[in-house]
Amino acid sequence: MALEWEQVVVDSADPVALGRWWAAALGWVVINDTSDEYEIRPERDRLPGLVFVPVPEVKTVKNRLHLDFRPEDQHAEVARLLSLGARRTDVGQGEQAWVTLADPEGNEFCVLGARRSP
Repeated sequence: MALEWEQVVVDSADPVALGRWWAAALGWVVINDTSDEYEIRPERDRLPGLVFVPVPEVKTVKNRLHLDFRPEDQHAEVARLLSLGARRTDVGQGEQAWVTLADPEGNEFCVLGARRSP
């Protein structure tokens, strides 16, 4: 049996607003733009994507799953994401080489540092 990773589903209070934020943050394209499902992908025919769906409850605890990103320039990328509306957050990670941020609805994600040479 083979599985293809289609997408990550993100619960959100406002799927359209959060989907637009992530599309701008990642430079991805919008695949589906409705109030009950907002999907973005790296390219129209490239997987996996992110799908934002509405939920009635507000996020109150740390995510059980989060995304990690490895940019060419961590400092510049953190500054860019903060300017888009991300915020620094502390989930108990302590001093690390990565930076933990949260999107406008509080979903945590990490911006990693440079890869270490083997």
